[in-house]
Amino acid sequence: MSLIYHLAKAGVWADAQQSGGAYTGAVEDTADGFLHFSTAGQIIESAARHRTGERDLVLLAVEADGLGDELRWERSRGGAEFPHLYGALPLAAVRWAKPLPLGPDGRHEFPDLD
Repeated sequence: MSLIYHLAKAGVWADAQQSGGAYTGAVEDTADGFLHFSTAGQIIESAARHRTGERDLVLLAVEADGLGDELRWERSRGGAEFPHLYGALPLAAVRWAKPLPLGPDGRHEFPDLD
């Protein structure tokens, strides 16, 4: 199992869970036409670059293997390949979701990543 990670707004994630269907992200998540994901080695830097100081975030760990052709690995920051999902995220693909508290420096405190 290969896990990838997404930073979700807690309220949007809660709405997706209540609907029971799929997670489509917030407007900021899909501004580029896809849901942004990162690998375990990329997610901390992604959060620091794009979400420092943002409260009420949830880290979603997603099984990449079950996302099919809608998941594409594309070059981005510094030529590194990042996973992008061109479609809604099925809730069944989410292995776990954990809140991301802010540390005193405004950066998020991450759990151990699988």
